Parts: sequence; structure tokens; C-alpha cells
Amino acid sequence: MFFKEFDIRWSDLDANRHLANSAYINFMSHTRMAYLGQLGFNQKSMAKHDIGPVIFYEHMYYFKEAFAGKPVKVSLGFKGMSENGMFFEFQHDFYDSEGKNFARCEMMGAWMDLKARKLTGLPQVFLDAFGEMEKDENFKVLTKEDTRKHMRIPADL
Repeated sequence: MFFKEFDIRWSDLDANRHLANSAYINFMSHTRMAYLGQLGFNQKSMAKHDIGPVIFYEHMYYFKEAFAGKPVKVSLGFKGMSENGMFFEFQHDFYDSEGKNFARCEMMGAWMDLKARKLTGLPQVFLDAFGEMEKDENFKVLTKEDTRKHMRIPADL
């Protein structure tokens, strides 16, 4: 499993003086891109293929507050991907300096063709990179139906 460590900065706090929701989102995004960068996904390679990530949802579960002054670690678990790589699902866990899990996020997204402005499968070079990624023990091959499991879609969409 991949981990990224962060210091909680003053700007990461909210009015209650604990880690703000927006900071959780930023830490997760940074963790994902750090790992994907190791696989060859970076701004340059995505621009070459005119693709970019789109987030469908991020479901946060908060177990305990986190405060400034001690580092936190954020994990990245690879929970699922569609056969063509269009859809992906990750899980992030947040750990305090003592190793206690204080939050979790389940997130799902897809890849967008930035010229056509439509969802797209991944080029083979990126599929190969994802093939090297450590998979969660409950890894699932995703379908379009999995992207809609948490909500009711209006009939006119």
C-alpha cells in the first residue's frame, strides 16, 4: 500500500481549529497524483494523450478529529477499475502520528478525453501502468453501473 505523509498547516484548519474538509480532499488528491506520478502519470504524459481525471464522488467518513502539530499519513488503496481503464475506484485512509485510523474516503472517478470532452478508456501505456499497481484484496472490475450505485439518476439524464 502507498502512503504519503503531510504536516497539518495553519491553512488546513477550519473555524473549529481541526483539519478542514477541503484539506482532506487536497491531501487525497496529492496522494493519488504522487502515486500515479511514480507509474508515469503526470501532467506531461496526460497532456500528451489529452486526458485528465474526473471525480464522480468522494464519500468521507470521519472517526476522530485531527489537529495541527503532528504529521498525518494518507494511504491509497486500489479498489477497482473497468477493463478499458475508463473508471477507477480508490480508498484513502488517514492515520495520526500513532498509527490510528481517524478517517476514510471511498472515491470513484473516470478519465476524460480533453479534446472530445467525453469519458474515455486509457491508452495501453497507462493500462500497463495500472496493471503494475498493487490491488486491494476486494478489487473489482468496474462497469458503468458501478458508477451510479450511490445515487438515483434523474430519468432525463
